[in-house]
Amino acid sequence: MNEMTAYVAAFVEQLVHAGIQQAVISPGSRSTPLAMVMAEHPQLNIHVHIDERSAAFFALGMAKASGKPVALVCTSGTAVANYYPAIVEAYYARVPLVVITADRPHELRDVGAPQAIDQLHMYGSYVKWFVDMALPEGNEQMLRYAEMVAARAVCVATSVPAGPVHINVPLREPLVPMLNESLFSTPLATRTVYRGNKHLSPEMIDALYEQLRHVEKGVIVCGDLHVEGFADAVVELAEALQYPILADPLSSLRTGTHKKQLIIESYDAMLKCETFADAFIPDVVIRFGAMPVSKSLYLWLQQHKQVKQMIVDEAGQWRDPTLSLHVFIEANEVQFCHELAQRASTTSRSSQWISQWQKMNERAKQMLLQAKEEENMFEGKIFIELAQLLPDEATLFVGNSMPIRDADTFFMSSHKRIRLLANRGANGIDGVVSSALGASCVAQPLVLVIGDLSFYHDLNGLLAAKLQQLHATIIVLNNNGGGIFSFLPQANEPKHFERLFGTPTHLSFHHVVNMYDGHYEKVETWDDFRRAVVDALARPTLNVIEVPSSREYNVGVHRKLWKDVSQEMSNLLNKGE
Repeated sequence: MNEMTAYVAAFVEQLVHAGIQQAVISPGSRSTPLAMVMAEHPQLNIHVHIDERSAAFFALGMAKASGKPVALVCTSGTAVANYYPAIVEAYYARVPLVVITADRPHELRDVGAPQAIDQLHMYGSYVKWFVDMALPEGNEQMLRYAEMVAARAVCVATSVPAGPVHINVPLREPLVPMLNESLFSTPLATRTVYRGNKHLSPEMIDALYEQLRHVEKGVIVCGDLHVEGFADAVVELAEALQYPILADPLSSLRTGTHKKQLIIESYDAMLKCETFADAFIPDVVIRFGAMPVSKSLYLWLQQHKQVKQMIVDEAGQWRDPTLSLHVFIEANEVQFCHELAQRASTTSRSSQWISQWQKMNERAKQMLLQAKEEENMFEGKIFIELAQLLPDEATLFVGNSMPIRDADTFFMSSHKRIRLLANRGANGIDGVVSSALGASCVAQPLVLVIGDLSFYHDLNGLLAAKLQQLHATIIVLNNNGGGIFSFLPQANEPKHFERLFGTPTHLSFHHVVNMYDGHYEKVETWDDFRRAVVDALARPTLNVIEVPSSREYNVGVHRKLWKDVSQEMSNLLNKGE
C-alpha cells in the first residue's frame, strides 16, 4: 500500500469509526482517492450525485432526517463553491455535515494551475471548524494525524449545536489508490468521546421558578426543534404551569402520541385579530427552538417588549430576532422542562387563562377547517387532506414560501406520528427537492409539498431519484409564479408586479418528470388528488403530482378565512367568553 492510500484509508476508516454511515460523492478527478477508498469501505453507504449543489442539499436532507452526520465529498475548484448554499442552510439549521473537499497541492495554488481556486476558509463563519490537511504521508505519525482529523471533525459536527465542518484535502498525482484486502486492516487508535448535557444547578431552577410561581398569564412558544424526549417534557412543563403551547408545525409537537390538550396550533390566525392579540398579552413567554414561521406571532412578541421573554437553548445561541430577550437559559431543553415542572407541580394551579386559549383555539380551528369544503384547488386544503391521507410514521417535507405557511395554518394536531421537515435555516427555495430526496433515503414514506418556482430551482435534483431508485412523492403546487408575493404590499403595484414578482414560467413539468423516469400526474379535482396520493404512496418510485391553482383565488380564500377567524375571536370576546 502506498503512502497516499494508507493516509486516505486511515482517514476514511476513522470517519466510519466515529459514526459516519452515509457519504454523498460528487464525481471528479482530484477527489479520486477519497471516492475510491470510500467506495471500498464495507460499512459506508455511497450516494453518487453529479450536480454538486444538489449533492450538498441531498446530504443535508439525509442528515436532517436521520439526525446523524453525513460526509460530503467533491473535487477541487468551483465544485467546492457549489456546496455553499447547502452549507449555509446546514449551519443555521444545525445539521451535521462533514464536508471534504479535494484540493491541488500547495505548489499548484495561486500559480494559474487549472481547476485551482482559493479553497481555504471557503465557507467562512458558516462552518464550525476548518482544517487544511497536510499532504499524505505513510509514516505512523501522519496516519494518526489523519485519524485524529477525522475523529475531531465528526465530534465537532455532532456536538451541540450540530453543524457543518470543512476538511480541505490537498492531493498530489498519481491519484489512483492501491486497493487491496488490507486497506482497512491497520488497528485504529482508541478515541472515545463522552458528552454530557448542559444543566442548571438546583439553585438556578429554584430562582427561575420563583419568577414564575405567581404568573398565571404565560405562554410557551416552540419552534423547529428535534430533541429526543422534548415533546413529553414540554407538555409536562405546560401542565405544571398551566401555560398554552404555541406549537410551530416543525416543533414535532402537533403530531405524535404525547398529550395535546394544551397545544395551540391556530395561533397564527388568532393573532391576526387585533382584538384577540390585545386581550391575550402574556406576562411571560418561554421559548424553545428556532423562531416559528408565523409572522403574526413574531410581530406580537416584538410589539410587547415589556413581556418577560425567556429563551432556552442548550447550544447557547441567542435566536431572538424580536430583540426582546429578558432571560437567556443555556441548558438542555428536556432536562430543563423536567426540573422546572417538578418545582411547579408542588403548587396547585387552576387557570382560566389556559381554558380561554383552548376555547379560542378550538373555534379558530373550526373556522379554518371550513377550507375542506372548498371544491376548487385551494392550496391550503392540501395540508388538511394530507393529515388524513398520510400513514403513521410518514415524513412530510414542506417547501418554503407559501407551503410552509399553509402547513402552519392548516396542518392540525394528530395522534399520527407524522414528522414535518423543512429547510428553515436560511429559508431559501433552492435545493428543496434534493433535501427531500436525501431525507427519503432514511425516512419512508416521504411526501414533499413544494411550489412551482422552488421545484424549478432544483429540477437537477430529480436525477438522484432515477439513479438511486428512490421512493418519494412530490406534490407541486403550480400557481404559475411566486404565490407569496400576492400577499405582500408590492401586489398593490400592478405596473411591474407580474414581471418582477409574479414571474410566471408557463412550464410543463411532465416532460422533465418523464426524463427522470418518474410517474407524473396532473390533478384537477380533490377526488383525483386523493386517489393520486394513495397510488403514489404504494408505488415505489418517483411520483410527481401537479396541482394547478390560481394565485388570485388562493389569496381570496386565505383572506376570507382570516377575516372569519378574526370576526369569531371578536364576537367571543365581546360576549365575555
